[in-house]
Amino acid sequence: MVKSMKQPVILLLLSAITYIFLSGCAAKPPHEEGDFINPDLVELIKLDPTFKLDIRYATSNNIAGKPVYTEARAFLQRPAAEALVRVNEKLKPLGYGLLIFDGYRPWSVTKLFWDITPDENKEFVADPKKGSKHNRGCAADLTLYDLKTGKEITMTGVYDEMSERSYPYYTGGTEEQRRMRDLLRTNMESEGFTVYEYEWWHFDYKDWKRYRIGNIPFSKIK
Repeated sequence: MVKSMKQPVILLLLSAITYIFLSGCAAKPPHEEGDFINPDLVELIKLDPTFKLDIRYATSNNIAGKPVYTEARAFLQRPAAEALVRVNEKLKPLGYGLLIFDGYRPWSVTKLFWDITPDENKEFVADPKKGSKHNRGCAADLTLYDLKTGKEITMTGVYDEMSERSYPYYTGGTEEQRRMRDLLRTNMESEGFTVYEYEWWHFDYKDWKRYRIGNIPFSKIK
């Protein structure tokens, strides 16, 4: 009886997420006033093809349990993207490269994540009423990979894990895991990025306030 109920429950959950996603697409980002500069989103691998991509939100392996991006691509505002290229170059002599999980994120996806996340885990997602640095094209989710093997480096916690292991100053895990996490943060900070206080993989670029919240889909970015 329990086994026979699993499929309807899963289908019901996916239907609910789909409804929330469509509702988010119909909603609009918050109104902003200010002297913003025009967006200049660039695709990361076009600036540096040695970036490695693992765009989880284009797969079912994410917090929504279904793809929320139609394309496995990553973008940032040009200054942030160029800074990320410099970080990647600094890491290469050490034997590492940057593995990108996410960059610019349409506001509708931020709203979806907020709506489906339980209240006790809201610290791990952005409030759509305020918008996200991802929405402005000035935040990147990333980690390190080994240039020789191509494998992702193990950190204290996994990407999008909603636990204390995700905190950038978490004292658990192994010494090597903490060393790799801190190596990533040090190199990102050297080029104007700041780590988010709850996620070791999330870095905000210094000029994020200069850009509006965006909701343009990947397919319309040239």
